[in-house]
Amino acid sequence: MACESVMTLEKGANLSDIDGEEEEPGEVIESAPPLKVGEERELGNSGIKKKLLKNGVDWDTPEFVHYVGTLLDGTKFDSTRDRYDPLTFKLGTGQVATGLDNGIITMKKRECAVFTFTLPSELRFGVEGRDSLPPNSVVQFEVELVSWITVVDLSKDGGIVKKILEKGERDASPGDLDEVLVKYQVMLGDGTMVAKTPEEGVEFYLKDGHFCPVLSKAILTMKKGEKVKLVIQPQYAFGEERRDACDGFGAIPPNSALHFNLELLSFKHVVDDTGDSKVVKKILKEGEGTSADEGATVTISYIARLEDGTVFETKGYDGEQLLEFITDEEQVIAGLDRVAAMMKKGEWAIVTINHEYGFGNVEAKRDLATVPSCAKLYYEVEMMDFIKEKVPWEMNNQEKIEAAGRKKEEGNLLFKNGKYERAGKKYNKAADCVSEDGSFVDDEQKLVKSLRVSCWLNSAACCLKLKDYQGAIELCSKVLDCDCHNVKALYRRAQAYMEIADLILAELDIKKAIEADPQNREVKLLQKSLKQLQAESNKRDAKFYANMFARVTKDSSVATKKLKVEKSEEEKRREVAVAMETEKEVDSSAPPKDGVVVDSC
Repeated sequence: MACESVMTLEKGANLSDIDGEEEEPGEVIESAPPLKVGEERELGNSGIKKKLLKNGVDWDTPEFVHYVGTLLDGTKFDSTRDRYDPLTFKLGTGQVATGLDNGIITMKKRECAVFTFTLPSELRFGVEGRDSLPPNSVVQFEVELVSWITVVDLSKDGGIVKKILEKGERDASPGDLDEVLVKYQVMLGDGTMVAKTPEEGVEFYLKDGHFCPVLSKAILTMKKGEKVKLVIQPQYAFGEERRDACDGFGAIPPNSALHFNLELLSFKHVVDDTGDSKVVKKILKEGEGTSADEGATVTISYIARLEDGTVFETKGYDGEQLLEFITDEEQVIAGLDRVAAMMKKGEWAIVTINHEYGFGNVEAKRDLATVPSCAKLYYEVEMMDFIKEKVPWEMNNQEKIEAAGRKKEEGNLLFKNGKYERAGKKYNKAADCVSEDGSFVDDEQKLVKSLRVSCWLNSAACCLKLKDYQGAIELCSKVLDCDCHNVKALYRRAQAYMEIADLILAELDIKKAIEADPQNREVKLLQKSLKQLQAESNKRDAKFYANMFARVTKDSSVATKKLKVEKSEEEKRREVAVAMETEKEVDSSAPPKDGVVVDSC
């Protein structure tokens, strides 16, 4: 190809039906470096040559083009300029010569280029010729791409076609969970209006749908401020069902196509912070920069309400003090903690928190009201400021060692209280503080290595409690890379192997642990448990193979019996056939009953 990108048009769209002008790009396909003005190049292996006369801007699908077609001797055979009428056409449908189609598809808006066709006749006007063009001629087209428009077949079968009339803001598309504000008019094919929003638009969540099933699908492809014509065929609208008249508009008959004039006015991002829709944040105002993250000291204001609108707590309003806390330290309810860790400075949001991440199934007395058990909560939160936790690369060696020791002790306390997930995070952060980055001097190395190994072992213990056996195996393996005789690492890795039924590797680790510490009581107890598991495994295997051999024997016996039965039946059939043949022979040799012999002639 002679250009960096090629724009293609979705099938099922007719460019000549559209009134718009500048539109957003279609599908982009990478190709060769762009031509320079005056440069000529063959388009791939097509035999079509392109010479660039003037640079264009932006890639998109052409709508209007001017061209002048000549033979190599300069004889003009076609020209839109002479007719003062630019060509309107749809790519890939044979409305223009194939060579011209293939060339125009490489152009940008306002670009001028000359295309020389050196391909066989089937890629030009054909062997019959056209007007003054002889068959199998080599031709040149000087082409200017005047304007374009984008038409997209959203359903890939012509059932939902979007014609873009006005581009929206770059990189401003809604997501599946977002709340959108749209304005639209809906008409039937004869122009009858059957629905219209108020001038200020209508707001709804995309996941909940609105008006007809596929409207949300179409809006997901739009950008803020984008205006489109949307044509929805009956199978994607209401099908064979009738939609009754409502809001002063007429009914929608069965099997009706719908024509939308649709504008996406704005949208609010909605984020599922927990992945289970139990803590959902709707952003009213976007923040700046990066999010606070775990371990940050955050300062927020909020109004907290119950489902009926009752305010039960406020912070930072009417002269109140703002709330300051450290995230991931259980200083506030879990839902508010998670949301704050992911907010940006200046962000303003409404947060919906289910009781599992709120006050649970107990009643909670707050400043302004009592929160009932299992209550859903609504927080209007603004992130005023935050200070991120120092990361290891911001610390000197002494600070790293102190931070690692502090986080390890915090993890130990959490582990004792059964909070294994949070304890594991503390141990991992502690290990990161004293990672092998080459910054520690010789007299610090011994202490740093001891801290690191201790944190890995404790984190592995958390993984075992949380049934993350693969995580435990990986952490213990890290320890054993540093100290191949570490009994705790061998012991905990063996436990994890036993849980995933890898008894061979578990046995190897237990043997190594006993060799390193023959008197270790816990390892011996684990070895005893392993032997019981091995015995049970052997019994299961024996039963499995016994059943398998029994089935094989049974199948063999059945097959033998079947063969015998088949042989017996075959023998009976043979005996019957022999008897019948014998009877025939006897009958043919017997004399006639009346003694008269009749000549067969």
